[in-house]
Amino acid sequence: MKIRLDYGRTGLDVELPDELLVQTLSHKTAAPLTDPESILQSRLARPTGTAPLSELARDRRSACILICDITRPVPNELLLRPILETLEGAGLARENILILVATGAHRISTQDEIIELVGEKIAANYRIENHDAHDRPAHQYLGSSPRGVPLWIDSRYLQADLKIATGLIEPHFMAGYSGGRKLICPGIAGLETIKVWHGPAFMEDPQADTGILQGNPVHEENTWMARRAGCDFIVNVIIDAERHPLNLVAGDMEQAFEEGVAFVRDIVVDTVPEPVDVVVTSSAGYPLDITFYQSVKGMCAALPIVKEGGTVILAASMSEGIGSESFQTLFRENSSLDEFLHRILHENYFVMDQWQLEKMAAICSKARVMVVTDGLPAEIIQNLFVESATTVEAAVSEALELYGPQATIAVIPKGPYVVAQLE
Repeated sequence: MKIRLDYGRTGLDVELPDELLVQTLSHKTAAPLTDPESILQSRLARPTGTAPLSELARDRRSACILICDITRPVPNELLLRPILETLEGAGLARENILILVATGAHRISTQDEIIELVGEKIAANYRIENHDAHDRPAHQYLGSSPRGVPLWIDSRYLQADLKIATGLIEPHFMAGYSGGRKLICPGIAGLETIKVWHGPAFMEDPQADTGILQGNPVHEENTWMARRAGCDFIVNVIIDAERHPLNLVAGDMEQAFEEGVAFVRDIVVDTVPEPVDVVVTSSAGYPLDITFYQSVKGMCAALPIVKEGGTVILAASMSEGIGSESFQTLFRENSSLDEFLHRILHENYFVMDQWQLEKMAAICSKARVMVVTDGLPAEIIQNLFVESATTVEAAVSEALELYGPQATIAVIPKGPYVVAQLE
């Protein structure tokens, strides 16, 4: 049987033996919006839990609009056009509107990426700047959160009269779901904030996981921090596997987000009756699989359904390599995942982006992880605490030798876009 995995910009077709017991996990069917711009205009005029955006913008002197960086497939141009028209129609001068790329702890966006993010017309006519978590003087300190996270937020956002966050609501392997409050923390938070909020005290909590909001300290804490920083209005989109908008929510940061989460939760959960020997998965293709760092999310998508001692086979393009220099440092400074976990839990050890490796450790402690990619050579993959395979077919064949011909297999073609669960 042929199955197409999301991989890079092109996808990857794999052939699995017809005699295998294969279960494919996917979204429920949902029809794309036929006229998303008109629907968004309606949402801006009749938002959830707050006044229309045009009323909120009236008599404001400045506005800051947060957008995701290139690692998130958000249709920013679609979202921004009616927002910008509404702000200017309410009397806000164009020169007083800032579009701020909420990079979190990621690298700064290039000019070509900014054009890809917002389109040539918006890029040429509006002020667009990057958040830089490392630039401490560019942030303002707002005190500590209930769980002791020091809150540093980009001053440009705090100084704006009108604060707007856009984004994408999808399953997230730490915060439950992305979108809403996440554009503020980690989106425009300082490094001092991110490294505590992404530290072991949060990451090791079993509730800090995909699809969980209730009792999730990552979600609860950054919601508190986003409230503290302030957010007047959000516009969030839900997309399908082809990146077509399925729904749009707008309004109050919490109420509109919860409305979007309810919609997403209904379509992204799929189940298998019992744990399987082998899970074949992806990192949902470009731009989510451009680095090994980002591709960890695809590995973690398999965690709830793979057997103890099973095998996860991940296909991801990794066209930009491993990830940040600090993330690469983790592999040079630690000889194993056990050593890494001991250091972050028992020593005063912190390296930027360590939270991704901490999440990877959870799947690697449960299952063997094999990686198929044309972005990194096998000798590099082998040094990243996982195994390399030339093809998905070769990896499946090797797994069958281990588990026998009656092995059970599940395939998650869209990786972290599906919340895989046991029935």
